This record gives sequence, C-alpha cells and structure tokens, in this order.
Amino acid sequence: MMTRWHDIQNILGAMDLFRTQMNSLFTDFDRAYSSGRGWGGPDVYPRTNLNDTGDNLELIAEIPGVGREELNVKIQGNYLEISGSRTTDAPEGYTVHRTERPATTFSRSFTLPYEVDAAKVTATLKDGLLTMTLPKSEAAKPRQISIQ
Repeated sequence: MMTRWHDIQNILGAMDLFRTQMNSLFTDFDRAYSSGRGWGGPDVYPRTNLNDTGDNLELIAEIPGVGREELNVKIQGNYLEISGSRTTDAPEGYTVHRTERPATTFSRSFTLPYEVDAAKVTATLKDGLLTMTLPKSEAAKPRQISIQ
C-alpha cells in the first residue's frame, strides 16, 4: 500500500513540475504581448501615448525630472525624435543615501502614421508631461472629391 501512495506522490510531483515549467515558458513567451504597452516593453523611456484627434495627432510623453533646457525635439515629415538628459545632483552639503532615479540620457524616435506640418507643432512641458500637438499636413488630410 505504501508503494502505491509513493508512486502517486511521484506522479503528482512530476505533474506539478511540468505545470510550473509550462507556466514559465508561456509567461516568458507572452510577456511582450500581454503588457498592453503597444510600442515597447517595460524598459522603454519615455513612455508615450499617441492619439489621433482628427486634424491633429497628440503625443503625451512622461519625462519626470527633465527640464526644458535638457529636452530636444526634432520633427521632419512623419519622423519624430525626443531626446534629453536627466541629472540627479545632490545639493551642496547633502549626503546621498539612496538613488533610485539615476542620471540618464535618452533618445526615442517614432515613425508617425501621417506627415506632420512641422511649422505648426506646439509642445508644452508641465508636471513631467510633454504634450505635443502635431497638425497633419494638408497632403495627409482626407479630401472630399466631387463627382461630375
């Protein structure tokens, strides 16, 4: 009787190990698709949202701790590049005990779904959010064609 119980425990242990390995396999395989981030993974910086509002595209990027002076935005046609740097200098006379937001430089580029009129782009930086309004170029806007 003890032998049968031992055999059942071995089978259940093997099944549990198999289930754990399969869960790990599918979690690793599906990690990039299950996060819902769309453009990139968890380490992409700055994180952004891009919305189409009809005549414009609106881009919102999270860039906490970056000032206007450290930020560069370039646009040409439907190509957009956001780059900059963040410093973490401690004030004079202070001792650093913990640094979880290190100094860093970043660069992120996007191919936008439409050509943009670069002369009419507006950008604001407030509370760590860069908000850009990117007007579509006239060639990218749909036109009504009259049929004769």
